[in-house]
Amino acid sequence: MALLDIFKRAAAAKREARHLRMMNGMLPVFSQFGQNIYASDIVQECIDVIASEISKLLPRHIRTTSSGLQETPRGNINRLFRFAPNPLMTVSEFLEKMTWLLMMNYNAFVIPIFDSDYSSGVERRIYRAFYPINPSRVEFLQDPAEELLIRFYFESGANFTFRYADVIHIRKKYSVNELMGGGASGQPDNSALLKKLQINHSIMQGLDRAVKINAAIQAIVKINTLTDEAGQRAERERFERLIASGESGILPVDLRGEYVPIDKSAVRFIDKDTLAFLESSILNWFGVSLPILTGDYTDEQYQAFYEKTLEPLVIRFGQTFSKTIFTDRELDVGNEIVFYQRDMNYLSTNAKLLLLKTAGEQGLLSDNQKLALLGYPPVEGGDRRTQSLNYIDVNLVNRYQLQEKSKKAVKEEDEE
Repeated sequence: MALLDIFKRAAAAKREARHLRMMNGMLPVFSQFGQNIYASDIVQECIDVIASEISKLLPRHIRTTSSGLQETPRGNINRLFRFAPNPLMTVSEFLEKMTWLLMMNYNAFVIPIFDSDYSSGVERRIYRAFYPINPSRVEFLQDPAEELLIRFYFESGANFTFRYADVIHIRKKYSVNELMGGGASGQPDNSALLKKLQINHSIMQGLDRAVKINAAIQAIVKINTLTDEAGQRAERERFERLIASGESGILPVDLRGEYVPIDKSAVRFIDKDTLAFLESSILNWFGVSLPILTGDYTDEQYQAFYEKTLEPLVIRFGQTFSKTIFTDRELDVGNEIVFYQRDMNYLSTNAKLLLLKTAGEQGLLSDNQKLALLGYPPVEGGDRRTQSLNYIDVNLVNRYQLQEKSKKAVKEEDEE
């Protein structure tokens, strides 16, 4: 009930609104979709891997000064992104939920709750919470001043209308639809993936039945006389009683029956190459390789996964959050939201040592950052940065070379 009250206060009270006119003539009303493919265990595992990796990110409010230096402003935005974006979620849970909603619906909506302060003559927003939501239906509207609004409907029957500019809307596969991610209808276009999943499901069902039959039928009893169905049933029951009573493992069979064992090594269900191809085609749909799915990956494999699958999401999150959270003036003076990787713990020990050598010699890491990379706790005074004396500023190099050239010229003159 408290959450409904928050949304009621934050929602725009715009009664005189009409549906937005879209370029293709469609009515801008979209229902959330995406439940069919998520019954597949492979699909859920792929999304879970992506969401789990995204949940490790560290969102930060930074400001880039006119001289190019980056600073971290003190304020409520960084406090929310450091501990809890809202009273119901931690930061990692917030990121995980937002990613799941995006992967399921190809659209993810986050509602910022803020207070506006106009005491300085311009709007200054004080953010109090960020809530990811999962509406059942979305409508785009325009008020009489032609401002774009968005109305969310929920399964409970509640609905809220916000200024679209105040809603964080992240889209996946944003293509033919003017407003929503996904296909032309503003929903996930999973028809190609559904065909692959249906084939995979059919194969799994067939394998399940084949395994049960193969495990149940161990041999064939050949009856060497002509008998009717009742006689065959009686002969089978007699054979089963012989099996049940055979403690020595020796089965006596008279001239009427012949025991023919089935060669299990000759039974083949489906070749592994076909199964591997089908599985890889599903994994490729989500940009998740088998080593990433199993957790048995190298540094290079994770880097490829990050650049192909995670990095586009990281960039999109940062740009969308920045565009919505900050006013035009705040954006002009260098404010933005950046989603940083927490650490490099996925790297191998050799890769970490190489990173320490390269970044450490350049003075890019503090002592505590170096310790954290190796899994050690911080120490007192660990904020110190050290740099190798083997490196020198480019400008100093040029100055040094000019001085040496001048000294050489003077020396040559003296010798003459």
